[in-house]
Amino acid sequence: MVRKFVLNSPLKSPLSRSLIALASITLLATGGILIFKKFNPPQVSQPIVSTNPQNTDNDVVTALGRVEPEGEVIKLSAPASMEKLRVDQLLVKEGQRIRYRQVIAILDNHKRLQVAIKQAQQQVKIARANLAQVKAGAKAGAIATQKASISRVKAQFVGDSTALKATIARLEVELQNAKTEYQRYNSLYQEGAIAASTLDSKRLTLDSAQQQLNESKANFSRILRTGPEQINEAEATLNQIAEVRPTDIQEAKARLDSSIIDVEKAKTDLEYTYVRSPLNGQVIKINAKEGEAIGDQGIADLGRTGQMYVVAEIYETDIAKIKLNQIATITSDSLEGKLIGQIDHIGLQINKKDALNTDPTADIDARVVEVKIRLNPQDSQRVKALTRLNVKVSIDLSK
Repeated sequence: MVRKFVLNSPLKSPLSRSLIALASITLLATGGILIFKKFNPPQVSQPIVSTNPQNTDNDVVTALGRVEPEGEVIKLSAPASMEKLRVDQLLVKEGQRIRYRQVIAILDNHKRLQVAIKQAQQQVKIARANLAQVKAGAKAGAIATQKASISRVKAQFVGDSTALKATIARLEVELQNAKTEYQRYNSLYQEGAIAASTLDSKRLTLDSAQQQLNESKANFSRILRTGPEQINEAEATLNQIAEVRPTDIQEAKARLDSSIIDVEKAKTDLEYTYVRSPLNGQVIKINAKEGEAIGDQGIADLGRTGQMYVVAEIYETDIAKIKLNQIATITSDSLEGKLIGQIDHIGLQINKKDALNTDPTADIDARVVEVKIRLNPQDSQRVKALTRLNVKVSIDLSK
């Protein structure tokens, strides 16, 4: 359109044509610039942000951090052998003040272990009674019975031996009579006064008397030999019944000691079902309620909130500037005003950055050292209910 407008101009002189051409060029250039600016608005240049920010002020070190109770947060859980159990009774609430060794929770196996203690205690009673019985020896009734048996054996020996002595004496008289009778009949037979059969009868009587006497003497010898043996056996049995052997006592005592150990073990197992606080402090959070299984977070988070700290994450390039007792100023969007504290611990290990930073350009893999800042008493009270609050820390190097 501009070009068409120039060609139809009524000015015909060379000068006019030159002016017209110059004006046309200027107009076209101006229009092109305006059009370019309209469709291509100017961009605002962005400042370059360092991913590992360095403190430009030589008298101040800044860092991110978090609020924690003294000694950090303690995750209270059950012993490793009881991690799969459930909470039967929860005896505290969030925010409650607690004392050292106070029972926080009771696990669901405590009733079963109470029964186990009673059973173990009963076994102790049985073992103790058995030891007393071993020490006392056999029962009085058994001893009396055996003594009676000894008396009976002795009486029988005396009676049998006495009876056999009398029998032997009688048989010796009969044998002597039979001999005399046989001799007399033998004289008569020699004279022919009696028959041979009569003499034979007297001989048979003599032989019978001799045989009976021999048998009685044999029985008497047997009784004299076996009677004392029976008496000795009976007395040995009595001694065995009444004897208290040291080995029997040792065995009974060992069983008693073992049962006592079982009671102590059962009591220890029962004690583990009572989850106690390891500190004087406060319940910060409940992680497992009644009836719930104990997970990785444990039963509750505890802390010494009477004194609060700020854990600052100082870049490893700045840690050499940090000294004990330096003053730190702490701020947060969640707090009004500032917190003041003093450095009382410098970590000995370099870790990866843990504190949350909302800056997308921040280096999340930065290497830092944890520095603990003890807050002033007044400021400690302000944040005692703000555990793990993210804060900004400024450490004054000039003081």
